Amino acid sequence: MANKWFETVAVAQRRAKRHLPKDVYGALIAGAEAGVTIRDNVAAFSELGFAPHVAGLPATREMATRVMGQDISLPVLISPTGVQAVHPDGEVAVARAAAARGTAMGLSSFASKPIEEVIAANPKTFFQMYWVGGRDEMLARMTRAKNAGAVGVIVTLDWSFAFGRDWGSPRIPEKMTFQEMLRQAPTALSRPAWFAQWVRAGSIPDLTVPNLPVGGAEAPSFFGAYGQWMQTAPPSWEDVAWLRAQWDGPFLLKGVTRIDDAKRAVDAGVSAISVSNHGGNNLDGTPATIRLLPDIAQAVGDQVEVLLDGGVRRGGDVVKALALGARAVLIGRAYLWGLGANGQAGVENVLDLLRSGIDACLLGLGHSSIAELSPDDLVIPPGFTRRLGG
Repeated sequence: MANKWFETVAVAQRRAKRHLPKDVYGALIAGAEAGVTIRDNVAAFSELGFAPHVAGLPATREMATRVMGQDISLPVLISPTGVQAVHPDGEVAVARAAAARGTAMGLSSFASKPIEEVIAANPKTFFQMYWVGGRDEMLARMTRAKNAGAVGVIVTLDWSFAFGRDWGSPRIPEKMTFQEMLRQAPTALSRPAWFAQWVRAGSIPDLTVPNLPVGGAEAPSFFGAYGQWMQTAPPSWEDVAWLRAQWDGPFLLKGVTRIDDAKRAVDAGVSAISVSNHGGNNLDGTPATIRLLPDIAQAVGDQVEVLLDGGVRRGGDVVKALALGARAVLIGRAYLWGLGANGQAGVENVLDLLRSGIDACLLGLGHSSIAELSPDDLVIPPGFTRRLGG
């Protein structure tokens, strides 16, 4: 492909689908059960319209902001996603792309690259943690992140181990043994460009999670770590407050969909929350996050930073989220498709598309800064929002 630049995230998705083996691409799609939530996350944005102006428009537009103590050049952050072994450079490529475009990165505790390598590529890195193991293990992981230079912590709680997909789940091996490589060979060879990337890198996809073990233990496989996670009792609000007390910097709680949970997060001392349903990978039937955002932002937005995660595919989606009360958004599948389509350059391409889309919306709406956005810039249909909790 002579020109690897793509003009929309949808094109990136199509190219990733053509470039990646079927099961690798399937892992990026993910979702749960019937896919109601994953579809609504995206479709809900299209229900919102814009109310543009035609004259007196600003010659320049500003989209830089500050999120969780970090100055970023646009209100888009990289959401933490696990095991990005769709490309040999994985999370390091994503970190470099985010740094090149002036934004911050969330690194999953289930990532395929060590936190030290990722922070070396992008000092504006937040370390994401699931509640796996006991308090001592959680503290050990947090201490490692602090020593590595992480600028904040993201604690993800929007996961209930819902599984089973009507469209089928990808086959992901426990580890890449010689026998497994033989099994996977026909699939890998069916995508020669993808296979050639790994040959040039002199490696094979690593399905271990190096940021999860503590005390010098060997990095477990993804499914080994997942099993440990499943066997860990879910955290209480007291656990959240305890964990927050162990970190003296920015602390984001990811997974809030209810107003009462948002208020309890504030009581636990968090500095930010992300309105998230885990990209449709949690309880299927949970409303789209953009429907939940306005009431949550109104309830706690003057006490903590409110971010949105879920369904963002265009700069216009970012603008809609900011107009409804978000400080910034986190993206997941969008940058993974960019990574799958064209590595680091593909992730940069996605961020550039979002930046240009935000700029175009600001121009059309007659604003010189994202700080000027409000619900008055949108056409919001009756019954659009969903209010969960009190």
